Parts: sequence; structure tokens; C-alpha cells
Amino acid sequence: MSLTFYTNPMSRGRMVRWMLEEVGQPYETVVLDYATTMKHEPYRGINPMGKVPAIVHDGRIVTECAAICTYLADAFPGAGLAPSLDDRADYYRWMFFAAGPVEHAVTNKSLGVVPNEQQQRMAGYGTFDLTIETLTKALTVNPYFAGQSFSAVDVYAGSQILWGMRFGSIPKNAVFEDYASRVTSRAAYVRAAEIDDALIDAATEAA
Repeated sequence: MSLTFYTNPMSRGRMVRWMLEEVGQPYETVVLDYATTMKHEPYRGINPMGKVPAIVHDGRIVTECAAICTYLADAFPGAGLAPSLDDRADYYRWMFFAAGPVEHAVTNKSLGVVPNEQQQRMAGYGTFDLTIETLTKALTVNPYFAGQSFSAVDVYAGSQILWGMRFGSIPKNAVFEDYASRVTSRAAYVRAAEIDDALIDAATEAA
């Protein structure tokens, strides 16, 4: 088994690092630079978009954070990061809600794009406030997005909430803060953060 992780510690690659630490399988890390190695071969042969993260698992390429998290949960079922097949409705629902409406709503708000009433009918997320309200409600039903147990969707959607609250792109509320305290106490989250923070410190010292 070979598993290679392409990333930059100051990127969404932190989501996948967390997921890899949750999976608990050995992997190789390749750190790419935004201005050089990320934009040229050989990495462009892995992701023509020149974006990170990406993984290559036994020769199979997976890009996009939600896809990587979902893939890893299925590739390593022993980690228990995906519900059983007959209990995945919430798992799929909130994984792709986070990858679609939440991602678009947060990005547009950060860019200063506010759809008018007519455009809201075309935008998959409707409005930013409605999207955040819906995301919040999901965590008032169960402690985790897919139910009573932590799963891959908590890595992906949870990362969006954590980063959003940290950088101000998602408003803080009691539900999100309570949820954040649960997921950031996980040993895999702590390990992943320590690894990426150490990479940032090393790059800063080298510069």
C-alpha cells in the first residue's frame, strides 16, 4: 500500500492531514510551494488545477477535500469514519451541503458578492444567512453531523466551521463553539495541527 499526500500547511490540506491522522495509516507527505512546485510538473500531472491537497493511493488520484475525506473513509473502513451503508443519509447530506452551499456562500461573502432576490433563486445556497442557519440546525439535532458518532463529514464540515470562526468568515454561535470543543479535543486533530504548525515554523525559519 502506498499513500502520498500533496499539501501545503497553509492550505485546505490541513483538512486532509486531519483525516489522514484519523485514518491512522502510514503516508508520505509532499509539501508544495504555491508559486513554484504547485503550479508546474510533475504536480500538474496529478492535479491540472495546480491546487492542493491531493492524494495518490496505490496509483489512484483523488483531489478535492470532500472527495478525499469520503474516499479515505471508504478505503480504510477499519477506522470507523463512515456510517454503515444503510445509515448514510445524513452523512452524504451534510458532506455535500458543506462542499456545495457552505463553500459557495462563504466564498461569495468573502469576495463581497451578495446575490439579489432574483439571483438567490439561481444560487444553490440562496443566502449566506440561510446557509449558516441550516448548518447550525444540523448540529442541534445530533452531536455530530452524521448522528451520535464522529465521522469523515465532521473532518470536512467541521474544518470549515473551525476556520470560519477563526478568520471571521463564519459567525460564532453557541452551537458551533460547543461543537468545536468536541472535535478539536480529538487526538488526531491535535496531531495533525502539530505536524502542520511545525512545517509552517520550519518554513518561516528557513525564510
